[in-house]
Formats: sequence, structure tokens, C-alpha cells
Amino acid sequence: MGEGFRDMKKSGSGTVWVRAGAGEYGVVCGAGLLRRAATEIAGLGRFSSVHVISSPRVWRAVGKIFAGSFARGAAPVVHLFDDAEARKNLASVELLARKLVRAGADRKALVAAVGGGVVGDVAGFVAASYLRGVALVQVPTTLVAQVDSAVGGKTGVNLPEGKNLVGAFYPPRLVLADPEALRTLPEREFRGGLAEVIKYGVIADAKLFAYLEDNLEKILRRDAAALEHIIRRSVEIKAWVVSRDEKESGLREILNYGHTFGHALEAATRYRRYQHGEAVAWGMMCAALLGYGFVGTPGDAVSRIVALIKRMGPLPGWPKTDAKKLFALMHADKKARGGKVRFVLAPRLGKAASYDDVPAKMVECVLRCAPECLQRPVVEIVSEATGKYCG
Repeated sequence: MGEGFRDMKKSGSGTVWVRAGAGEYGVVCGAGLLRRAATEIAGLGRFSSVHVISSPRVWRAVGKIFAGSFARGAAPVVHLFDDAEARKNLASVELLARKLVRAGADRKALVAAVGGGVVGDVAGFVAASYLRGVALVQVPTTLVAQVDSAVGGKTGVNLPEGKNLVGAFYPPRLVLADPEALRTLPEREFRGGLAEVIKYGVIADAKLFAYLEDNLEKILRRDAAALEHIIRRSVEIKAWVVSRDEKESGLREILNYGHTFGHALEAATRYRRYQHGEAVAWGMMCAALLGYGFVGTPGDAVSRIVALIKRMGPLPGWPKTDAKKLFALMHADKKARGGKVRFVLAPRLGKAASYDDVPAKMVECVLRCAPECLQRPVVEIVSEATGKYCG
């Protein structure tokens, strides 16, 4: 994949460009963007009004900085909602759309999504559907949003039957990723976001994976230079992928490494036990084990993936849910086709592909073995998963 990055258009010191059907847009990465957000937005053109969608806790942390970038008398209208994963639903979309109506937002209005992944997904879907579409700017304030969910134009909400089952592809006009916003991010959220960065190393860039192994302690301390490096590199990878497959018809599926398992874990626990990145972390360990058994992922690569995830910090425990039930939940995943569950697996570090012919027995045995990833040496788990249960 590395060769493909050469044809990505870049300008300025911190902008990565993403191609989309509605036109290209820039992802600006750099410290201090929140303080000059109004200037960056003004570069898009004139809007009748600016409407911020955020959550109470995010707005307490960054609201003054963001709003302070606007001239006196031109402050944005702020609409807040609960950004818990359990509130990522159609009820929140209706709530926010009605707030926009009452605030007088018209078709020339702009919506700025200021927050983490839930805010970005919900606000993005609101922008896509309100008056059949108004301008959108993503201002991600969590690591998972800056490196993943704010880039690529996916918006959507959950149903009781599964995650992200209702939504739209709706690219933003601009993404502003400011690493300074991560300073006040709770430790658990920050660590969860690292799962998505690890994902990029596994699926597309073995050098990034090695950088994470060598510099994880610095990253966990939120070293400014290390953060800016991993954020920009992650954005470059995602931009490369989504510019070639905006609507997830093929290549883009590799971005879901670990997510088929992770989404099932979230649904099984009603979106209340795990933060998204934590579920993805568990999912990547499952995908690594499954990759060993199905596509021959080298054992040392599986061990490195699991070891790096374990170094991120503690994860919520595995749910007391039967493996068959978890596998059944995977059939509601939006990537399933013709009743077959599709899994993204990595034959080696830096390379990934989708597979839809994985035996159910193999998946279920991985689900039985996965809870032991945090307690036992990976080599023992791999041997057991492919021998006792899957042989």
C-alpha cells in the first residue's frame, strides 16, 4: 500500500486531502486548530449560520476555545446531547433536527460536529438528512475520532439489532484534528482510541506498527511529537483507502479489521460495557487468532498484535455470552452479504483482505478462546484454538 500514498494530494504542513464523490475535502492536522477554527471554516465560504452539535462534557472542555475563535456577534448556535454510545440512535437524530428547526437553520447553514465518534456519527447523519443536506465540518476531539471516524464520510446510528445500521455516506467539507484537544481526554478514552491506530499498522503499515511498539510509552504520556506523527499517519492511510472506495464496495472493508467481532461485543452488552475502541481491541485479538487458523497469519505476528493491545492498558472483561449467540449477532453486521459474515483478516502485518467463507466452527472456537488472551501466553491460546477446538 505504501506506494499508493505517493499520489495523495497534500498541501500545507498539515493537510491531507480526501477524494469523495461530492468533491475533495481537507483533513487539517495540527496543534492549535481549535483556536483558529472560525478562520478555517471561513475559508469554505459564507454560511447563513453556524450550528455546533456537541455534548455537555465535550463543550465544557473545549467550548470556550472553539467559540472564542469566532468574532463578537458571530458566535455559533450550540446544540448539546448525551454522547453515550447508548444514545447513538434515531431518537437523538430527531432531537437535534428539531433543535435546528427551532433555531432557524436553513439550507445555507453549516453544522460543526465538535466531539468524539458518537457526536461525529450522529451530527453527520443529522447534517446529511436535515433539509436533505447541509454543510458539515467535523471537529474531532478524541483520538478515535481524529484518526478514524471523522475521516471518510460515514455517518449513522445504531438500532437494537446492531451497530450503525441506519446512516448515510456524507463527506464533510472540512475536518479539523487538533492534538491539543486530547490533553483533557480521560485516560480510558485515550487508550481506546489507540486501538484504531494499531489497526492501521496491522492492515496497511508494518512500519507504523513497529513505531507503536517502540514508542507506546511516549504515546501514552501524550508526547506531542509522537501524537502528531501517529494521527497524521493514520489519517493518510484512511484517506488513501476511502479515496479509492468511498462507499465500502471493496477495499474500504479492510478498515473494519476487528470490528465484526467488536460490534457483536457491543451489541451483546447493549452498548454499555465497552467504549468503541475497547471493543475493537478485543475484536482485533479475535481477528488475529482467526487469521492464524484461516489465512496463516504468522504466529509471531499474532503474538505481537495481542502483546501491543495488552500494553495499551486494562480492558473491560469478556461478556458472559455464549459463542453461538455472539456469532449470530455478527450476521446483523452491515458487511454481511447473502447471509454470510465477512471477516477482515491479516495474512501478515501491513496487509489485510476480506473473507466470507470462514467456517462457523472456527469462529466459535476463537470466541471461546479469546477471553484467555489477557491471562495466558498467546502461543498456548493459538495452539488450543486451532487444535483442541478447531482441529
